[in-house]
Amino acid sequence: MLKEILKAKKTIKGKINRTPLVLAKNISRKIKCGVYFKPEVFQKTSSFKIRGILNRIQHLTLNEKRDGLITISAGSHALSLSFVSSALNIPLTVVMPKNIPSNKVNLIKSYGSEIVLTDNPISECRKIQKKNNLTMIHPFNDPLIIAGQGTIGLEIMEELPDVDMVFVPIGGGGLISGIAIAIKLQKPKVKIVGVEPVGAPTMFESIRNNKISYLNRRKTVADCLNAPCVGKHTFNYSKKYVDDFILVSDQEIKKALREIWKDSRIKIEPSGAVASAGIIFEKVKIPQGSKVVSVLTGGNIEENNFKKIINEI
Repeated sequence: MLKEILKAKKTIKGKINRTPLVLAKNISRKIKCGVYFKPEVFQKTSSFKIRGILNRIQHLTLNEKRDGLITISAGSHALSLSFVSSALNIPLTVVMPKNIPSNKVNLIKSYGSEIVLTDNPISECRKIQKKNNLTMIHPFNDPLIIAGQGTIGLEIMEELPDVDMVFVPIGGGGLISGIAIAIKLQKPKVKIVGVEPVGAPTMFESIRNNKISYLNRRKTVADCLNAPCVGKHTFNYSKKYVDDFILVSDQEIKKALREIWKDSRIKIEPSGAVASAGIIFEKVKIPQGSKVVSVLTGGNIEENNFKKIINEI
């Protein structure tokens, strides 16, 4: 799979922003480690998702592009896919749960995608896909998507070759799968830590049960990590390459968001703060003096909501 990630790097080169590592000086001082942010909030569409999507889109046939695409998403995947499909004039239908924040819905609409809001996104997506012969672009359980996300791992290793630990948020598992493969197959001693919200512990429960577990009830401020289940590929890759799986509370996520803002003035959504919450609240042992990376996955948050979280006591 490392070979596919290296191919993806060439495929998307020049089409994405190469995001820098940013030293979090205050947080580093507090936990006596070198903590670096990988701010994918500076990526096009303010999310890492575009990496996997650009890699996946390059492998579509002419007929698939003509007939159109469909996806299911809580926001960031749909936004990035809408951005790319609009630029390439590829029709796109996005199936979303009804409780998606209005700012994300409006952004996706602005790219001309057809949006279907429903209480049963998975079944509705399958029905529309079959009826209209659309190609499904899965948010995470696709080797080409995983390979695209893995380019983040390559960039981390290139910029910080002596990194000791990498903390990655988990929703469906595509991001951590790609990053873990890219890093572990080059430097196995680097510790990969997956972080999930307490209210949506999809991968955590699957690993604990040693099988893919479907969560009917999920509630978290980190709405982009609210996947009901992980995929076959992401479960297997995570089980093989990820060292630890930890959980953080909504309150810890919001506190981490505020700490990131105070430290580096980087504006992110709650989902983007989840990995950093695992570091700030030291949910796993971090040896003093370690070099640690936290992936800040996205920044698509309403201004009022951001200000509300920042100003909470």
